[in-house]
Amino acid sequence: MPTVKEILETMDYGPAPESASEVMAWLKDRDDFGHFIDGGFTKPGDGFATENPATGEVLAKVTQGSAQDIEAAVKAARRAAPKWAGLSGHERAKYLYAIARHLQKRARFLAVLETLDNGKPIRESRDIDIPLAIRHFYHHAGWAELVAEEFPNHAPHGVCGQIIPWNFPLLMLAWKVAPALAAGNTVVLKPAEYTPLTALAFAEICAEIGLPKGVVNIVTGDGATGAALVDAEVDKIAFTGSTEVGRIIRRATAGTGKALTLELGGKSPFIVFPDADLDAAVEGVVDAIWFNQGQVCCAGSRILVSEAVAQEFTARLTARLHKLRVGDPLDKCTDMGAIVHPTQLARIRELVSQGEAAGATLVQPETQLPAKGSFFAPGLLTGAEPANPASVEEIFGPVATLTTFRTPAEAVQLANTTRYGLSASIWSENVTLAMDIAAQVKAGVVWINCTNQFDAGAGFGGMRESGFGREGGREGMLAYLKTPEPKAKPEAKAPDFAAQPSPDTPSTATIDRTPKLYIGGKQARPDSGQSYTIAVKGRELGLAPLGSRKDIRNAVEAAHKAGGWGKQTGHNRAQVLYYIAENLAARAGEFAARLKEAGHDPKEAEATVQRAFYYAAWADKLDGAVKSTQSAKVTVAMNEPWGVMGIACPDAAPLLGFASLVLPAIAMGNRVIAVPAQSMPLMATDLYQVFDTSDLPGGVVNIVTGPRDELAKTLAQHDDVAAMWYCGGPEGRAMVEAESAGNLKATWVMENRDWAQAQGRAFLTRATQIKTIWVPYGE
Repeated sequence: MPTVKEILETMDYGPAPESASEVMAWLKDRDDFGHFIDGGFTKPGDGFATENPATGEVLAKVTQGSAQDIEAAVKAARRAAPKWAGLSGHERAKYLYAIARHLQKRARFLAVLETLDNGKPIRESRDIDIPLAIRHFYHHAGWAELVAEEFPNHAPHGVCGQIIPWNFPLLMLAWKVAPALAAGNTVVLKPAEYTPLTALAFAEICAEIGLPKGVVNIVTGDGATGAALVDAEVDKIAFTGSTEVGRIIRRATAGTGKALTLELGGKSPFIVFPDADLDAAVEGVVDAIWFNQGQVCCAGSRILVSEAVAQEFTARLTARLHKLRVGDPLDKCTDMGAIVHPTQLARIRELVSQGEAAGATLVQPETQLPAKGSFFAPGLLTGAEPANPASVEEIFGPVATLTTFRTPAEAVQLANTTRYGLSASIWSENVTLAMDIAAQVKAGVVWINCTNQFDAGAGFGGMRESGFGREGGREGMLAYLKTPEPKAKPEAKAPDFAAQPSPDTPSTATIDRTPKLYIGGKQARPDSGQSYTIAVKGRELGLAPLGSRKDIRNAVEAAHKAGGWGKQTGHNRAQVLYYIAENLAARAGEFAARLKEAGHDPKEAEATVQRAFYYAAWADKLDGAVKSTQSAKVTVAMNEPWGVMGIACPDAAPLLGFASLVLPAIAMGNRVIAVPAQSMPLMATDLYQVFDTSDLPGGVVNIVTGPRDELAKTLAQHDDVAAMWYCGGPEGRAMVEAESAGNLKATWVMENRDWAQAQGRAFLTRATQIKTIWVPYGE
């Protein structure tokens, strides 16, 4: 035992273990666990052991869920759904409040159980995970009370299938179950194979408070169990996990009508500017990467440091690295616990080896790791180039890469050089610079001078290949609610494509009558050089250019060049839309006559004028919000445009349907590639003159005519298209959702509807994504 003098010199802490006796007794009493279905536990079946990653010792045995188990759980949830949804919000709130209170009473027990099952330090389970899980149920008890008032004309989806990962087992459960129940849904949840125990303890709490049977069902198992849940007759899937599995789920749910939210992987940048408080930034790295073993999808695992302070920052970070304590997760003095499973440990080692092989240098303390268990010493890979595998792939371990930058512009470029977009952390004493960078970084959550801040009142979710949809806050509630779909209307019959060469124009002609596309603010001949005839009842009305894959590619390129449109103020965009409305009004008679000639309702023309005025009015009024979260934090939810969107328009209402989809998208700052009504595209191509005379920047609206589904498929497959809207038949809707899995773009697929009624806030919220920015203030 060290002397007092030695302790004062080293400032080392002695061991302070948390007792696991109560948890071990609880596990011993149960030994084998069945599933929790229809209010009770099933008889344990064949399964697998869940182990303590710090020791390798078996904690319990759980049952491997089968497709039949999933089916039974879904049926129980389906039986319970009408009655649960039929309860008043107040009655549902009482159940959620009771869950929160019982979690609170068992907080210490749950923290120890989580640490035993997951390997994270008891400090993190005790001080972060469990309190946040409790907070979610309290917060959503409030939403249940207010749901009818705050979300009028909304209804629950029904039965929600939920699949959660192993890094935050109970917190992720709360993140998904609480809003689902508050909204009136029932759930079937599959916890991670490695960490099912707190979910099973939660099931006991549900039974204890008298939650109606079938409202919450928990089926344990591996990936095959999760796949069975995705394929089951549920109304919504909510998944948190890897991007690779997210793609599989996107394809599996395509065309099924199931609502889908995905919270996927990340490779988050941690940006340190020259004026940052370097000691605070060092502690931010420790908190983001090392205290939780790097087992956080939003961990700032790519450290980007200004060259001006890189040497000093690296020295301080390395010194701090060598002081971290790795060991028993139940020791309250432990900084880093165990990696969740040997399989994950092997993956970390492999990716670090690849990073070293690609030229990075690994800095690690000479830590004496425990002889048993899955432990990995904290590491820092310096000299990692942006293309280094360790900089590209999600390591999901206590290892970060460090790269330098010279200018803020280079910092943004490096930050966005990733296919992910989950979170970012920015460190600077210049709040103007920090907010400017926050706006430019492609991430769903941005922390300024802090990191890994979470709250039930703030939305969390990613951009790009980090998924879509938000959890937490008002937007998280909306993910578990739906609005009634308008009654479908039959579409016009699409023309047969009798492609023919576009007419050549004699060199002496003064007017070029060749059918043109509209790309980058200019008329452009189709790459195919072909056109097709537009006819009504055998009467030819004209020719439309036959667009191709290359034309789509050119249009996407033009749209990206028009990025300044999204940076304009809403007021400036509104002025352009008002100008479009005025010019449409001046030509309304001409458009009405053209519609009548084509066999469509001439009233579409005036309705289109009104729609343009409507979205001009909205352009500067879709406000964000300041969230009520933690003290001394301003948590801002900002609406951002997707960027470049693909829009495949209905064959019905060729003018109004086009305007109803394109106008809200550009009002919110997006640039679009629109495929107009296949049956009558000339109504949309005639609009180029209106756009040209209304100061709409080139590339904001691009029009490519031709076979809708073929062009929509190209747009859905395009990795530089961030979102896709499609109106058409079931086969086309399924195709768009499946093909969008490549870069996991957000999609909105719909049947034809009464376009005279198709306007409102829903179109605007679909045209935006939420970025949550956390800004600390005060001392």
